[in-house]
Amino acid sequence: MKPPVALTVAGSDSGGGAGIAADLKTFAAHGVWGVCAVTAVTAQNTVTVGHVEVMAASIVTAQIAAVAADIGVAATKVGMLGRAAVVDAVAAAVEEWALHPLVVDPVAVASTGTTLLSPGGRAALRQVLLPLADLVTPNLAEAAALARWPEPPSDEAGMERLAEAVLDLGPGAVLVTGGHLPGPDAPDLLLQRDGPGPQWFRGPRLDVRHTHGTGCVLSAAVTARLARGEDLVQAVEGAKAFVTAAIAAGVELGAGPGAVNPSGSCPL
Repeated sequence: MKPPVALTVAGSDSGGGAGIAADLKTFAAHGVWGVCAVTAVTAQNTVTVGHVEVMAASIVTAQIAAVAADIGVAATKVGMLGRAAVVDAVAAAVEEWALHPLVVDPVAVASTGTTLLSPGGRAALRQVLLPLADLVTPNLAEAAALARWPEPPSDEAGMERLAEAVLDLGPGAVLVTGGHLPGPDAPDLLLQRDGPGPQWFRGPRLDVRHTHGTGCVLSAAVTARLARGEDLVQAVEGAKAFVTAAIAAGVELGAGPGAVNPSGSCPL
């Protein structure tokens, strides 16, 4: 029997903790067959991102077309895109191949501070890709950058206003993750364009060091669950529990912070 298929359109992480590697591990943990289109190759480890090579837009388009035409795609996640030409190519492919549900993780800066999306790419993301997204999954800093806020909010009321500002950019829903918000828990906020209003998903704030790949795993888990046929609220709730367990099972790797572990003992 053919398994559900999820597509990740993202960059590679040579350290295996984020990007394509994390997405495919997360898909597999959910019993979903992962296919991919590589948008960039990075030379990175737990300490630094040493080099970034963004793929030509034409090869990104060809990868997507190859899997969409033959294998088919039940849900799609978009992560690192690098520059405007790749953003435009991905947006065109989403429309050509009807790659929905579409989850966009608006990756712009690595945890080490390395820029992963050019200024032109950020503008293209806002203008051409976010209006196509069924869900966008920014953390507080990414959401503030998308909405052109001077700084991230420091409380839940501010998170709600920020989510509304991101929703105004055109996606069907926004999930703002609150892991960097002060407080004893880690609240995530889902706001849907046609939904019931703000919906909060709470989990414990874990005092751990190995958190590389958290955003990738969360958005990939939502995508995998949508590919399996769950509705958006079910998918977000399950993905929140999954990533919390993946953080708790984090892996010590090199000299810097290690990665969360989607292949560990995580709830499905």
